[in-house]
This record gives sequence, C-alpha cells and structure tokens, in this order.
Amino acid sequence: MPELWDILDESGNNTGRVCQRGTPMCKGEYHLVIQVWIKNSKNEFLISRRTNNGGWWSGLWQTTGGAAVTGDNSLETALKETREEIGIILEPKNGQLFKHYSEPHKNDDGSVFIDVWMFQQDFDIEAVVLQPEETCDAMWASKEKIKQMIDDGHFIPPQEAYPYIDELFEIYKSIF
Repeated sequence: MPELWDILDESGNNTGRVCQRGTPMCKGEYHLVIQVWIKNSKNEFLISRRTNNGGWWSGLWQTTGGAAVTGDNSLETALKETREEIGIILEPKNGQLFKHYSEPHKNDDGSVFIDVWMFQQDFDIEAVVLQPEETCDAMWASKEKIKQMIDDGHFIPPQEAYPYIDELFEIYKSIF
C-alpha cells in the first residue's frame, strides 16, 4: 500500500489534500517529518545504523525518524516510527517536543516541517528490534561518541539532517 502524507500549508495547517510518497509536491506544500532522540539515565543516546541498501545515507548512523502518514500527528508519528524502526515502545509522558522548523526536503520535491522530539527512557540495548530493510545495528552512545562519529564520517552529517544537534545536546542536560 502506498504511503500517503497530509499536505500542509506554509503555516502547518492541513489542507485536506494528500500526496503519495515520491510524488513531487508543489511550491508552498509541506509534509511533516519527525526525528526522535532518546537518552537514557547514563546520558547516552540511542542511535541506529542504516542498512547498506544504496539509499540516502546508506550505512551511516542516525537517530530515529520518518514521515507522518495521513491522519497521524507529530507525537503519534514519533511513537510509531520508534516502534517500527527499532521496536521500542516509548512512553509519551517521557517526551517533549524540542524543535519545530521547516526546510526544503532533501529526499523529495517540496518542503517539510520537521518536529524533533526528545525522550528520556531506560531500556537494555537487547530490547531493540531492528527493521532489516532500514536498520542493521543499534547502540547507546555518549554525545562525545556521536561527535566523534560525525567527525569520522560515520554519522549522518548534521548540516544535512540535524542542524540543531549542538543545541539539543546542551538542552538535554537541563531538561531531563
């Protein structure tokens, strides 16, 4: 079944129209994408490695994320994508919206609103269930480890997907 997205206007309001993933969107049309950062009580972040499938950022480490499908709001999408990509059920009470911004989308024609969620939740890495067509590994990593992975070219470049990463690492200390 094709993935359908709600088309949003420049203010983030649902237009009542939908777009099939991969179909070019018109100027002024947006869809919602979420990113989820999960931190444990050891101040480590859960990251996963993308499969080597030849797609965008193949083989690089990332945080969980994905596009909202028709009818799903931001939080529902954050919870669903986390469950689907890494098999973890997040508690909504453990999360909060960190950032909401828009930018041209690198994977599709059109633009996106990006909602970045922060969660504080503990679980063993063995609880992670990878989605073989998307992810092939997962680990808990400190912010220093993630920064080193970025420098070494093993993590999706922040300028391409996570322009807020330094702010996120700083804010996480004071919120959770």
